[in-house]
Amino acid sequence: MSKLDYCFSNDYMVLRPDRAGAYELLHLLFSPKVGRNKAVDCFTSTELHSFRRRLSIFLNLLLQLFLLSLVGPLVAVLGGALEFALNLASNVLHGRMEYPDRKSASYRSITGLIDPRVDLERSITPADSRYHAALCVMASKVAYENEAFIRDVVTRRWQMEFVQFFNCWNGKHSIKDRFCTAPFAHRRTHATCLMLCVWCLLYCAEFENAYTAQAFVFCDKAADAELVVVAFRGTPALDVARWCADVDPSWYKIPRLGRAHAAYTHALGAQRNIGWPKWVEHVKGKAALDRLAGVYTFGQPRVGDAMLAMFAERNLDRPRKRHFRITYGDDPLPRLPHESSAAHFLHFGIRLHFDSLYNLKVVKELPGDGSSSSSAAEFATSRINAAWELARSAYLGYWRSAYCREGWLLMAARAAAVALPGLPFHRVQDYVNAVTLAGSNIPKDM
Repeated sequence: MSKLDYCFSNDYMVLRPDRAGAYELLHLLFSPKVGRNKAVDCFTSTELHSFRRRLSIFLNLLLQLFLLSLVGPLVAVLGGALEFALNLASNVLHGRMEYPDRKSASYRSITGLIDPRVDLERSITPADSRYHAALCVMASKVAYENEAFIRDVVTRRWQMEFVQFFNCWNGKHSIKDRFCTAPFAHRRTHATCLMLCVWCLLYCAEFENAYTAQAFVFCDKAADAELVVVAFRGTPALDVARWCADVDPSWYKIPRLGRAHAAYTHALGAQRNIGWPKWVEHVKGKAALDRLAGVYTFGQPRVGDAMLAMFAERNLDRPRKRHFRITYGDDPLPRLPHESSAAHFLHFGIRLHFDSLYNLKVVKELPGDGSSSSSAAEFATSRINAAWELARSAYLGYWRSAYCREGWLLMAARAAAVALPGLPFHRVQDYVNAVTLAGSNIPKDM
């Protein structure tokens, strides 16, 4: 008998750092009966005899407890103050003597201030093989901004039709950035567009009661649209609550679907004691998926097991390949969540990996993923890579393309990354550079 009736899952393991006290943590180390541990939601009969797996859960709970302890001071105070101060400085430097308004079209997120680009590189046109990927990565970056800014960029800079901005009532976990940015090529108007968006965006209020997931929809023209894009916001730079979702290895096993990361299960609307929302029944089937032109993800974490991978490939990659998973360098997000059992989380889709010179390779696994190198060696390697990226970025705009020239704030962030491990946590600007400099190597489909 389970501790909680999840209805939508026939097996699950959900970590609960809010219930993790000293006794629960020690119990994980010394007892295989994790089903009786308050810090782990699973069937009460569940036992883990592998000390390595219990140690992994123990360390993850400690990490989440540490991150959650930072939520108040870091996000509410330091994050907001830093963003406001940078916007004020930007206004002054650009001759706009105005008080920053967080809802105005001129207010930028930290992501947008670090990399202010919003337009595609001039050589990338709709006929270019990079166009879908370039439009998606830029939409993913713009998704970090407020609704007024996004509307202004879509209508004034991109000369496209803004449809709607979604600020979704979500649970403890958030859907990932870079995870579900997709252009839809069809000849329907907004009705189909909104159906597709609602399918991806309706969230439940059962798990945490907070607005934690945002996305927007736009299309190429108001009537008879041929291209519709749904772009999801990823993890903001200083949102510690979402960092917890990234590292959390919690999962649900869903009948006929497989084992899925809890963040994505919550994002699709699953609720305790209720199951799937009724709207799911109305959007089942392949009618919408048949109109997909492609799904491009940037730094996507692992989302499920082999069964889920087969489900996704069966629906996305037939009759042609349409799911492109783009990764860059040693970005840590595609290597999350860390789980000692490789069967729980793996990647799927066509893997397009860019190294620190923005050279593209189609790889089976991420370079260095699953390596047995020591923590000291990993730390040294990450510092060397950060130093190299700083040096590379100083001349990239002169060597490859003026479009990739970096401002002082981005250079300062790269300098900070040399000294501080894990920064920048997610390299949005490098994904924009990678797609821009890829030439004709990024396919629209295969």
